[in-house]
Amino acid sequence: MKFFKFFAIPALVLFLAACGNTTGERALSGGGIGAAGGAGLAAATGGSIGGGALVGGLAGAATGALTDEDDINLD
Repeated sequence: MKFFKFFAIPALVLFLAACGNTTGERALSGGGIGAAGGAGLAAATGGSIGGGALVGGLAGAATGALTDEDDINLD
């Protein structure tokens, strides 16, 4: 189970990474990535999974909405 918590969850988060071109697309994908990462981190540390997903999703959505397409480009 430790393998899943520390290696598989971050790998799954990386597979979800799709930034988008518009502000809405970046906010949506950032929120999804943040929620998955927050839930994974909370699960790995024994915290509240729902709370981790909420905080991570809000942070990811805000980051996606506040950045320009040229600021974060994974291509």
